[in-house]
Amino acid sequence: MARFHTLRVAAVDRLTDDSVALTLTVPQELREEYRHAPGQHLALRRLVDGAEIRRTYSICSPAPAPDGAGPRTLRVGVRLVEGGAFSTYALKEINVGDELEVMTPAGRFTLDPAPGLYAAVVGGSGITPVLSIVSTLLAREPGARFCLIRGDRTAASTMFLDEVADLKDRYPGRLQLVTVLSREEQQAGLPSGRLDQERLTGLLPALLPVGQVAGWFLCGPFGLVQGAERALRGLGVARTRIHEEIFHVEAAAPMPAAAAPAHSTVTARLDGRGGTWPVQEGESLLETVLRNRPDAPYACKGGVCGTCRAFLVTGEVRMDRNFALEPEETEAGYVLACQSHPVTEKVELDFDR
Repeated sequence: MARFHTLRVAAVDRLTDDSVALTLTVPQELREEYRHAPGQHLALRRLVDGAEIRRTYSICSPAPAPDGAGPRTLRVGVRLVEGGAFSTYALKEINVGDELEVMTPAGRFTLDPAPGLYAAVVGGSGITPVLSIVSTLLAREPGARFCLIRGDRTAASTMFLDEVADLKDRYPGRLQLVTVLSREEQQAGLPSGRLDQERLTGLLPALLPVGQVAGWFLCGPFGLVQGAERALRGLGVARTRIHEEIFHVEAAAPMPAAAAPAHSTVTARLDGRGGTWPVQEGESLLETVLRNRPDAPYACKGGVCGTCRAFLVTGEVRMDRNFALEPEETEAGYVLACQSHPVTEKVELDFDR
């Protein structure tokens, strides 16, 4: 089960005018708990006027070797979101020596390093988890290659510019880097413009043998990820080779509610213990569980991060939206508790599976 611990800030590095990287020190006794796969994320929390705020940030540092010790430090990238309660705090207030409440790693946007050709299409802060994936893969697997296609507004707004350049210098024959700026012309390289479906459909086959790529990693705003997926599917790439993580989704109007039972209960198993509680009108199943089990896992509550993933043991639910679970997961019976509402009188969830 995911748990929160207090970690000390070891470094605050300004990446751009609106983004920073936070380096966190992991005490020796917690290093196994913070062992992570390349591409996973952390949830950070703080109290603001008595209300708890949680935000999810991807780990950008390489993953520790499976047969070695856990990480001594963790590094995450934070980009300022207009009006963002946590990102504003991170950019303007967090200093070296401060302590933060940090959840243990979670997420399934990961790559188990293996030989082969891999590729990513990322936009903006979507580089963060892919930086961990690329650096881990190339360091562990001499037989691996990676094509990184990234889109940003301008060179000045590009996160981890130096880190990616260092990787390119270290692995010149194994890392192919393609940068597209939407609001600035480059002296060399591709013309400016957005990485939309039409452009990617023409660009990708010109860059690499699309059909030979073992895994595609798409990360960034919803529109970019959706366009990249459609381009890849149009080029004949199997859905099982496409992995997605969305960093921003515009707020949408709630889905029309299905007929809900007048009285419903949720039974939840969490960290080996179970309980049954009534669902109040309009509540998500996560909200019901949290009223009785504050240790229930969650981060974004927006259907994006997947931290609240649970197995639907019995009953039927309606999910408002899902940007975190793969089709194979929903077909296997997994749901997002933060987006789920009961359709049957009795629903049973297992957070431990």
